[in-house]
This record gives sequence, C-alpha cells and structure tokens, in this order.
Amino acid sequence: MVEKIEPSQAQDVWKDVGENVDFVSLELNRDDPEKAKEGIQEFADRSQAIIRSMRIRQPEADLRVSIGFSNNAWDFLFPNAHKPKELETFAGVKGPKYSMPATNGDLFLHIRAKNQAVVYEVVSQYRKFLKDFTKVLDEVKGFRYLEGRAIIGYIDGTEAPLVEDAAPYAIIGEEDPEFINGSYLFAQKWIHDMDFWNKMPTSHQDKAVGREKFTDLELEEDDKYENAHNLASNTGDDNKIVRMNVPFSDPASNKTGTYFMGYARHWSVTKGMLQQMVDMSDFLLTFSTLVTGTLYFIPSRPMLDAIAGGELNPEIENEDE
Repeated sequence: MVEKIEPSQAQDVWKDVGENVDFVSLELNRDDPEKAKEGIQEFADRSQAIIRSMRIRQPEADLRVSIGFSNNAWDFLFPNAHKPKELETFAGVKGPKYSMPATNGDLFLHIRAKNQAVVYEVVSQYRKFLKDFTKVLDEVKGFRYLEGRAIIGYIDGTEAPLVEDAAPYAIIGEEDPEFINGSYLFAQKWIHDMDFWNKMPTSHQDKAVGREKFTDLELEEDDKYENAHNLASNTGDDNKIVRMNVPFSDPASNKTGTYFMGYARHWSVTKGMLQQMVDMSDFLLTFSTLVTGTLYFIPSRPMLDAIAGGELNPEIENEDE
C-alpha cells in the first residue's frame, strides 16, 4: 500500500511566514567526503533534537524550521541513493529582456520564529555541527513588515493557498512514493531599487502590481499593466505553490529586498512560473536585481531520520536483473 500525504511527517514547508526569519545557504567542503557525510548524518540527528528542545524551552515562539539539499549536494552525499523525480540543478531562466540567475548552494536552512532570540539560538547551535565541513555562502535576516505587507507596500500572499489548504500544493504525494511528504524549495534573493519604486505614484504602483495598495482589491484586467506582477506570476489555480516572500533591509546603506521562498509539490510548477515572469517581463524586474536562485529538496522528517542513520546509500539493484 502506498502511503498517503501526511503533513505531520513533513518539515515546516506550508505554514506561515513568521515574524523573524533567517535564511542560510551553505557549501559543503568536498576535500574530505567522508567527513562531510558523517557530519551531515550527525547534523540531521542533532538538528531535530535542537528543534524539539527549543519548542519545550520557548513554546510561545512558534519555531518553524526546514532543511534542504540541492541536486549537487544529493549526488555528493548520497551517490547510491535514488533521487526525487524532479530534483535538478537550476540553470536559470531567460526572457526577451530579463533573466533569473542560477547560483551555487548545497545546504539550505530556513528558520523562523516570533522571537528573534530563538532564531539566533537555533542558528548558533546548528553552526556547532556545520562549521567544520561547510562554508556559508549567504545569510539573510528577514522580518515581518507592517500588516504582513511586502517591502514594496502591498499585502503579500493574497493568491497563495490558505494554510488549511496548502499542504497538497507544497508536499510531494503518491506520484513519488519514496519521497512522499518532502517538498521542492526554490530560494531567490531580490534587491530592489526602492528610490525608483517610491517615486512612482501609487496609481502607477497599483497598475504594476495589479492590486490596490490600500484595500488589496484586485484591479480589473484593463486597469493593469500588461506585465503586472499578479499577471506574470499567475499560472492558474491548479498550479499554485506556497509562497513565502520575506522582506529584508539594511536601510542605512539603502540595501533592501525580498527573499522569495517557493515551496511546491512539483518543481515544474515553480519553474513554469519563473519562466512566465521573464517571458512577460514582470514589472517587478524593472527595478530589481536578482542575486541568487537555487533549487533544494526538503526531505520529510522520517527521511531526515534515515539520513541520520546512514540509510540513504543502499546499493541500487540492477533493474534489468
């Protein structure tokens, strides 16, 4: 019998965005493969214990964590294991005017909580088990902006599935039973030219986003720009993903952006959305620089236990025999 989707077995891939967030992308040290593999096994075990401990110590913080592996990391760490059907190395997407780059990354941490001190403590404890065989490529600290708005001032996530409906859009199902309750995560860092954006009249911003800034009501189709964001990023009700767009900023240095997190049951859905955004020259691309773009697989919690136990490198039988 094929196991069915069980959200309780998944990592935190469909729940709310959080109030304080840390995104960490890391690269594995490949000079000593055995050390890296043993380190990942220990981290897979200890990371879950740290989550359990912190939820006991600070239950009101509502700690949420997901840990992911890229295609390159999977091949390096688990060379004899089967691979999720849609896991690949993101190669970037190109349109007539804009493109979205692909960047390196092996391991990804997505940690959020109501209390920034809890986020700090979890990342700090994780580092104890990661520092000897990984290098930090990028770390971004995000936050919940006013009323849950995007940093450009609009209510975010209006078209995303409701929390109670989101699991089937975010979690792998019976189509890939070996990796059921896992998820595909696309992580992308945007830097915005906020001076450009803030000089635009609100009426023009509305047309660019496709919604009214104050009420969040969607505009009539004829009132939107042809490349309005909510047109360019919408690939249909059957092709939804769980989006977690998180603002970040160093305002004194005028460095402000959005960390886009897209969790999906099918990577092909997210990839199609990204391609459509560049094909239509999404208005947000006119004042934004995209810095990163990497695809990760988020294992289920039972699969993390299997990684901790060294069970993910069986000898693959010859299927012709």
